[in-house]
Formats: sequence, C-alpha cells, structure tokens
Amino acid sequence: MTEAAELPPAPQQAEAVFGDRFPEAVRYGELLADAGVRRGLIGPREVPRLWERHLLNCAVLSEAVPEGVSVCDVGSGAGLPGIPLALVRPDLRITLLEPLLRRTNFLEEVVELLGLDHVMVVRGRAEEVLGKLPPVHVVTARAVAPLDRLAGWGVPLLRPYGEMLALKGDTAEEELKGARAALSKLGVVESSVFHVGEGVVDPPSTVVRVEVGESPGGVRFAAKRAKAARTGRARRRR
Repeated sequence: MTEAAELPPAPQQAEAVFGDRFPEAVRYGELLADAGVRRGLIGPREVPRLWERHLLNCAVLSEAVPEGVSVCDVGSGAGLPGIPLALVRPDLRITLLEPLLRRTNFLEEVVELLGLDHVMVVRGRAEEVLGKLPPVHVVTARAVAPLDRLAGWGVPLLRPYGEMLALKGDTAEEELKGARAALSKLGVVESSVFHVGEGVVDPPSTVVRVEVGESPGGVRFAAKRAKAARTGRARRRR
C-alpha cells in the first residue's frame, strides 16, 4: 500500500481564493494527501504541489463560470476541478460524474465531510448518463482525454448555448486546432483558449472553451455513435 504524505502549508493566496471555505479546502487537501494517495487516486509525488498544481489551479476556473448555473464535472476522478470549484462557488449546482467505484466512494465521503449540499456524485460515463441527467449550462474537465474525444463525451451533456471548459496544458492551442472538425460535428459554434488565475497560480491555468448554439448537434452525434457501437458489437457476436 502506498504511504500517505502530509499536506504542505498553504500559500498565502489560498486564503484569499477560498475565503471562508479555506478550512474546508485544507481538509480536502489533507484527504487527497492521505486517503487520495493510499487509494491510488493521486500519485505521492503530487502531494508537495497539491496547492499550486491542483487546488488553486482548479479553484481559479471559477473566474470563467457564470453565476448560478448547473455544472457537470466529467471524469471527476479525485474531485478536480469539481470540489475546489464547489468550495469557492456555493451558487453553482455541481454534478461530479465519475465511472470508477473507488473514486465515487471517495467523492461521496468528501462531499459529506465538507458539507457540500450543492454537489451530487453520479457514477457512470458521460455516454451512459446522456438523457438520464438534465442538460447543464457548463461541463468542466481536467486531464481526462484529448480535446476531440473529451468533446464527444462532454458536449452532448450541454443545454442550448452551453459551454465546456477544459483545463489543459501547453498543448491547448494545438489540441484545439486538431479538434476543430470533431467540434463542428458536435454543433460547436465558438471555441477559444484563455487563461485564468493571473497573480494566483504561476503559470496561470489554461482553459479551452467550446460553446454550442441554440441547437447543439452533440446529442444526435452521440446517439449515432452509440448506435454504431451497438451494431458493431452485434456483428462481432454473429
């Protein structure tokens, strides 16, 4: 079993970012450093940089999320970016979507312990919950998949005029360029790369935004893909 480590002291800017939920942010960081490491949800080498690379890096995404909207965090994993976002934005209605049981168990424990009444944990893949969960205003994701594949999962969950916000690294511009054809099929009308967290995290967090119009094509595209997959499985069984 991997040994847990101790959460490093919080940088000065953390208190300003999390405000009155700073104690809960510390508790969440401690859980990541302890149970998160022991259960294999994060690597032990990530513990020394939990604040800058994970907690603050995700919390500053709040700068890009409109007030009072519904959010689905796809492939939430250990709760990044969904949990930090929930701590700084109690006005949001957040669903943490994650297919693996050991991760959803952890997420449910965190949500209960931190008293995040505006957060719901759902076990499943994006394509499995399509049509079962209400469409959302915003889909978030971090370190889940390349943009073209991620959009195929996240965009169909959006309501008209919704947007997907994906935290990405240095390859964001390149990924967006390579994904434009796939995004077009999904009904994406606008896409861009921008930064959040100036003066809070160094370097600032890079975000890819993709926006859909009045009639997003993602649901139809996902339905066709699911039908093709079912047909393929049926043929292989013959």
